[in-house]
Amino acid sequence: MTEIKPYWKNYIDGAWVDGGAGRIDVINPGTGEKLAEHALADAADVDRAVMAARRVHLSGALSDLRPVERGRMVQAMGRYLLDRIDEIAPVLTLEQGKPLWEAKIEIKGAARYFEYYGNQAETVEGRSIPLGKGYFDFTTYEPFGVSAQIIPWNYPVEMTARSLSAGLATGNACVIKTPEMTPLTNAWFAHAAEAVGLPAGAVNIMCGFGHEAGAALSAHPYVNQVVFTGSVPTGIAIATAAAQNVVPCVLELGGKSAAIVHDDADLAAFETDVRRGIYFNAGQVCSAMSRVLVHDSIHDALVERMVGVARSLTVKPGIEQPEFGPTMGAMVSERQRDRAFGMIGDAVAAGATIAAGGRKPNIPGAFLEPTVLTDVTPDMTIANEEVFGPVVSVMKFSTDAEAIKIANGTPYGLVGGVFTRDLDRATHAARHIRAGQVFVNEWFAGGVETPFGGYGKSGYGREKGREALWNYVQTKNVAIKLKG
Repeated sequence: MTEIKPYWKNYIDGAWVDGGAGRIDVINPGTGEKLAEHALADAADVDRAVMAARRVHLSGALSDLRPVERGRMVQAMGRYLLDRIDEIAPVLTLEQGKPLWEAKIEIKGAARYFEYYGNQAETVEGRSIPLGKGYFDFTTYEPFGVSAQIIPWNYPVEMTARSLSAGLATGNACVIKTPEMTPLTNAWFAHAAEAVGLPAGAVNIMCGFGHEAGAALSAHPYVNQVVFTGSVPTGIAIATAAAQNVVPCVLELGGKSAAIVHDDADLAAFETDVRRGIYFNAGQVCSAMSRVLVHDSIHDALVERMVGVARSLTVKPGIEQPEFGPTMGAMVSERQRDRAFGMIGDAVAAGATIAAGGRKPNIPGAFLEPTVLTDVTPDMTIANEEVFGPVVSVMKFSTDAEAIKIANGTPYGLVGGVFTRDLDRATHAARHIRAGQVFVNEWFAGGVETPFGGYGKSGYGREKGREALWNYVQTKNVAIKLKG
């Protein structure tokens, strides 16, 4: 069993400090038992962190560096994480619930963000604009200054890395509000910042409640940009607070993403997509494959395969799952598990059928069986609201147009997918699915290099890829009148 220190502190202006709001218990969802305590930040802590970041920004300690130098420090942070993956992964598993092998995948993904955006640091270039003989005009890109980053609990390492790497690469000082349920692993970002030589105040990390520390951070007058991943209601509250100071936001919110499976799809290959798409991280993924729309001619055959996938997974504490395999861990908390379980019951009452799973295993911890629901109709709550758990809803369609209509029938628009051997059908679906990213014949195709973000209530702005960089910089134009 991994030894976890009993008390973890916040990191503000280069120092480890207690929290003005006291402490919070961190629960191991794999057992339901207390794992550790973490310092809990209040508004005064937030203010100190923001002012420290502002001091770094105004000093030019980051923005005045040659971009390649800044980029090398960002890349080195990723290597720091990889060098300590065996130290970090058990803590991530114990605080979040995912299998140990999944935790290692997350840390590798986090390191990849630092590698990618460290490489991109020196590619943020302006341009000259011809205005005729008497002028020299050019644009430059400057960091916003203080980037406030509010992190979700489902991927606390990878989601922090996603915004922190891009923010630092473009010269912003960052203030991170960690999720109160999974705050422990963010400590390694502070250690990494120190190890690579970033100035005190460039990276500040605090655990706090959303309605206290998160609200204070998003409304702070010296925050210049806000990045948030989480629920729609919280995203609206953050955007509203930021708007009072006319501060731009990047919002990556919920999803109810649909995979359209046509009658010519490779059903055997789709089993892997189901495994990764809905049961990875116990379905606690904003871009999860939470709806499968299947052509009625292959419905029964596909459901049989999906049920086989669900029943093949062993559900047990993540720390007991060191090797890649057909396993699934706990959800993040019993409250989240009970919410998902309640939605299953409501769906059955509305006419859905449980084809697999649907129960809480009789073991301690926040566990829910991998679940497949059939006989779901587009008007049901389960087909429109995010479960954020290992629950997939299967619906039938008979025509391409009907499939697109069902796929686009929710307020969300994060990702979508289409599975077919017909290139024309695939490209038609890709054009008409209302989502920020469309996967063809592989769920979660793409990578750090590919832009990610939502349509509709799934948010705005883009993370990942070069597109994300423009969220962290603002354009300045310089127009010079020349003599002669």
